[in-house]
Amino acid sequence: MGKINYGRVILGGIAGGLIAGFLDWFLNGVLMGELWTDAMKSLNRPNAFSGAFLPLLFLVYCVGGILLVWVYAAIRPRFGAGVRTAVYTGLVIWALGDLLPNIMSAVQGMFTPRLMFYTTLAGMVELVAGAIVGAALYKED
Repeated sequence: MGKINYGRVILGGIAGGLIAGFLDWFLNGVLMGELWTDAMKSLNRPNAFSGAFLPLLFLVYCVGGILLVWVYAAIRPRFGAGVRTAVYTGLVIWALGDLLPNIMSAVQGMFTPRLMFYTTLAGMVELVAGAIVGAALYKED
């Protein structure tokens, strides 16, 4: 079992995070933008995809991408290198970071079940794609 290459974790994490962040902006901000605008209005909050939110979105996704690639590097010796392990990693991070919190938001009535369903599916696409990109850049040597 090799040691984790932290330089590659950071490189792959930033690249994967940027891909996931772009997909989040596109899927949630563009395709579901009207749903989010209505949801935020119902909470008396500003539009979620405007102003200072976008740079923060990409910063959060870059940090999340680094964590995602670190998890990939940690499970890689057990599951093997490759796309399948990257998909497993993306699904685990998605379940913890999107699926469970979005279920709670829907159950609590904070957002509509329809919006939470769509954004949860979008999150799966985002995180699996980011994991595949990040894992492709990760090498232990």
